[in-house]
Amino acid sequence: MSRSRSSRRTGSMRPVNAAADGREMRSVIAEDPEWSLELVPLLTTLCLQHIINHFTEKPILDDLTPDYKAYVLQRLPTSLPLTVSANLISDEGYWKRCCEGRWAVGDVSAYDNSWKRMFFERHLENIIEYFIPDATDTKTILEAVPLCRNFIKRLRVSQLLPPIKESARFDEDDRSDCASDTGSEGPSMDHFDFRMLLDKLPNLVEFDVVYGVKGCGMNFEWNLFEFTFRDCESLAKALNSCKTLQVLRIRRSKVDNEKCCLLVSQLLDHPSLQELDFSHNHIGDRGARAIGKLLTRAQLKRLVVCNNQIRGPGAQALAHALSRNTSLVSLNLRLNRVGDEGGQALAQALVKNGTLVSLHLGGNNLSEPTAVALSQTLVENRTLKNLNLSNNRLGVDGGKVLEEGMSHNGSLVECDIRLTDVSPDTL
Repeated sequence: MSRSRSSRRTGSMRPVNAAADGREMRSVIAEDPEWSLELVPLLTTLCLQHIINHFTEKPILDDLTPDYKAYVLQRLPTSLPLTVSANLISDEGYWKRCCEGRWAVGDVSAYDNSWKRMFFERHLENIIEYFIPDATDTKTILEAVPLCRNFIKRLRVSQLLPPIKESARFDEDDRSDCASDTGSEGPSMDHFDFRMLLDKLPNLVEFDVVYGVKGCGMNFEWNLFEFTFRDCESLAKALNSCKTLQVLRIRRSKVDNEKCCLLVSQLLDHPSLQELDFSHNHIGDRGARAIGKLLTRAQLKRLVVCNNQIRGPGAQALAHALSRNTSLVSLNLRLNRVGDEGGQALAQALVKNGTLVSLHLGGNNLSEPTAVALSQTLVENRTLKNLNLSNNRLGVDGGKVLEEGMSHNGSLVECDIRLTDVSPDTL
């Protein structure tokens, strides 16, 4: 009797316990489907996760073993303050995650395969390109420089924003006072002032800047593309202070004769400048004479002044400097107006010059007299390898003369005479 009651009692209790256990298991599974007693984290993992979660307050990295250090670096958030990560983390995997999380497109091969260099160069470029004079605090630049100064080798600034214009609002009775109040006060700078930056980048070798605005759309105004004289003065001083600079490009910025002369005056004795690109500007003969003076004093290897307003006298000044220059290997004068006056002078300079390898004279209103001069030059010159005369009016006779000169030359490997009206036989 007691046994049966015991059996019944036991039998009646099992379903209750099973149901209770079932409810408990279902509750746990619903909250975390991957939960299992066998997956309790190791104490080491918990410690490393604690380091990751509190890395900003107490960065611990170099004291870890290589395996633990790799574990932490793979899991650190890319949102860490740069004041923490810049000079502490050198792992390329971390900086790759930072770049891919911030920019959709990026070619790391253009940055010596360094993701860290890519991140800091593009980071600084973005700060400059969206800097608004008298609106953006200069501390954004001054605070960023110590963090990125050692990783910046090249800056490509594709736009510079002008100051924000505020429409003048005053009553008729206030007109007499406007000149003495805020009406005469202008912005402290017309665009970003590079004097606060360039001398603080000890590894900068390449600088490319455009004074204009990208994507202005329906808000287009010509003053958005204005390189003022005040801009030019500050930029010239900044360039003079950057002694490591090797490549300088100021393109599509309306650099005229006056601004060109000012910029060149600060580059005459530059110790490291090797390439100068003033293409797509408004430089005329006076600016070309200034550049010619630079050729006689600096050690330039490449000069690009295509799509400017250089005519015969300016080309003659460049030719005079070229005849005495011993460093230049490439000269690009495409889309100017040098004419036969300048073309003949350049051809004669090549008789004396022994270093120039590439000369581009496409689209310069050249005709038969220049072809004759170049033909005579090719007989004597032994260094020129690339000559571009495309889109000129050499004519049938000019083509024949040029062909004769080339038959006595053994160094030229490329000559472009497309759209020059030469005969098919000459081609």
